[in-house]
Amino acid sequence: MPLVPEHFLLPPQPATAAVFIRLVGAKPWKTRMAELAERACCGVRGGKALVQRHAFELTLDRQARGAMLDSRAAQIVAGLAQEVVATHAKLSPTGRAALKERLRAALSGEATLAPLMHLFRTAALQRSRGFLVRHTGLEDGTTHDLLITRDGAEAEIACDAISAEEGRDVHRGAWSHLVDLVDPDLQTWLAAHPGRYVLKLTLPQGLRADQSGLAHLHGRIRAMLESQRRADHDEAAVLRLDPLMLAGAQLPDHANPGIMGSLRREFGAEANLAVTTGADGVFVLAARASRADEVAVAIRKRLSSIAPLRLSGTRPGILAMLVEDTDRLEWRALRERLELEGEARQFLAYPSSRGVIAVTCASRLEMLGAGAPDAAPEGEMRFRNPSHPAAKVAGLAPAVLSSL
Repeated sequence: MPLVPEHFLLPPQPATAAVFIRLVGAKPWKTRMAELAERACCGVRGGKALVQRHAFELTLDRQARGAMLDSRAAQIVAGLAQEVVATHAKLSPTGRAALKERLRAALSGEATLAPLMHLFRTAALQRSRGFLVRHTGLEDGTTHDLLITRDGAEAEIACDAISAEEGRDVHRGAWSHLVDLVDPDLQTWLAAHPGRYVLKLTLPQGLRADQSGLAHLHGRIRAMLESQRRADHDEAAVLRLDPLMLAGAQLPDHANPGIMGSLRREFGAEANLAVTTGADGVFVLAARASRADEVAVAIRKRLSSIAPLRLSGTRPGILAMLVEDTDRLEWRALRERLELEGEARQFLAYPSSRGVIAVTCASRLEMLGAGAPDAAPEGEMRFRNPSHPAAKVAGLAPAVLSSL
């Protein structure tokens, strides 16, 4: 029977979140929470995206303030924190100092706790499979994070995280900020022009989170609406305003939850969509790049770049990847279309993968147990390198056998 996350994590203790925060330091934690609260006020959609991205930190902060573990995800976050707390207690003074440094780095700038939680989740998962697990990255400063041993066989594990944004020309974070900027202009338009509209944006040069690019595109959209033009184009963007021809689109999104499904069927899985509603109308924004997303390709390129740097080459190596900033629809598509498998196996055919015995991939769906059928049943997708000399070593089988 496949393991689910809470079955292999240490059970959280009543004061887990508070102890975890003490490891970080009360002052750095308070500073980080204040920073996130301020950034969450940047706009409705941007704030929602930030809350999702920093779910681990915000969940632990609520738990430290007395919130109940009233959801499966909250219980798993607490279990991961307990893994960190329990591991810290077993580490040497050098390892403890290294862990505290990693924790504080994860709570600064654009970083999140997710990659560090991925490391401790990976350690717990391998322990549940019968491996002895040592945190050599913390204890000894090795480039790999873990050394696992079972039945006389051992392997190194390097944990890494990559954002799906690296495979997209139109970044979802930038899209959220753009929609927040444009929303007041769309409300003004709907007040003066009741009805149903769609503004289609094709962005050959993509969309990034740089303020100048967002401001420029926002300015073009505003000027287009103010002048009541129906089209605007140059080499950076093609904008077209049309009537929205979708049954039921006149209803607000909260009253008509099927509207997003209809829009998705109309504009495709890779379209970036947003709905603004007014008293007498609906305005849809639909944007896409001029080429398909290449998330799996970006993962393969990341594997190629880190393999020679993170693994010693003296033992079988496992690259354990956390794929961030993806959603259920995209993650399921990457699996069902075998894009992840195809790119991982292409990497395993490269000379640079000579020391890699397996590649694993997981998203937050697997980490937080969001549930089948969207999450991989074994908690990760796993691809074995059949050409590695240790590929058939029985002791390593639970960690390296392909999950498909």
